[in-house]
Amino acid sequence: MIIYLARRLAQSVLLIFGAITIVFLVLRVIPGDPASLILGSQASREELESLRQEMGLSDPLLVQYVRHLGEVVLLDFGESWRLSADAFSSVVDRLPATLTLAGYALVLTLLIGFPLGIYAAKHTGQAVDRVVSYLSLTGQALPSFWVGIMLVLIFSRMLDILPSTADGTPLALVLPAFTLALPFLGWLARLVRNGTLEELGKDYVRTARSKGLSERVVFNIHVLRNTLTPVVTVLGLVIGNFIADAVIIEQVFAWPGIGSLMIESIVNRDYAVAEAAIILIAVFYIGLNLLVDVLYFALDPRITLETV
Repeated sequence: MIIYLARRLAQSVLLIFGAITIVFLVLRVIPGDPASLILGSQASREELESLRQEMGLSDPLLVQYVRHLGEVVLLDFGESWRLSADAFSSVVDRLPATLTLAGYALVLTLLIGFPLGIYAAKHTGQAVDRVVSYLSLTGQALPSFWVGIMLVLIFSRMLDILPSTADGTPLALVLPAFTLALPFLGWLARLVRNGTLEELGKDYVRTARSKGLSERVVFNIHVLRNTLTPVVTVLGLVIGNFIADAVIIEQVFAWPGIGSLMIESIVNRDYAVAEAAIILIAVFYIGLNLLVDVLYFALDPRITLETV
């Protein structure tokens, strides 16, 4: 177990290193110059060159990269020229808003997706099962930004019953949380449905029935418990996807989280904040993947190092 965890930690470090490298290169390859944005179009060439040297942008790319790696290890991404504040602190300040949105989306996913999957499994082959399957696929196929815009048009503009942007009230979470949760509702419903049907066909279910146990006891005590194992272990991946997908959703609903801050920083060539935001999201996702692997061992004793 310790060897496996050490190997997974080493893989996670390599993934984070790769994410840092890719972010560094992409942000510097895309067109745009922070010095030009800071000084404006009226700045002279000498002023631009002086500011570039001050910001370290005139150094060779390799020199910038090595210096950047040393700073990232210390969580020092520099100062945001746009916000006039420490870049990493600015991103961390926005983290609670993104986590709140992801938390509400997770609650919606569980409250709607899990019962739908169970209901479809109990009525497999019937019309309700096909409806749940079709709706699940539709929810996964629709682009999130389009769903968000449609929800704003219907519930905010036409019906005027829900706010379209963050206004400090709990109702402001409804539309962005549902938009974020929609693709995963269908995914969870299908996962639960297929997992339940698989469990119902196993020998232990037939043995429990042959002992005279009622269908309710067989389903709630035996089948449902075994169905929960894969669901619980993938929740970490779902949360990671929520945080990553929030980049688009926060833009649609003007939600003050990491995603909207990251987009604003990329547009304004605020390298420090953009890198801090992207790398923090990557670390969250990689860390949750590692946590999911550990949960497999805790929740399913049948899994051994030889099976992973």
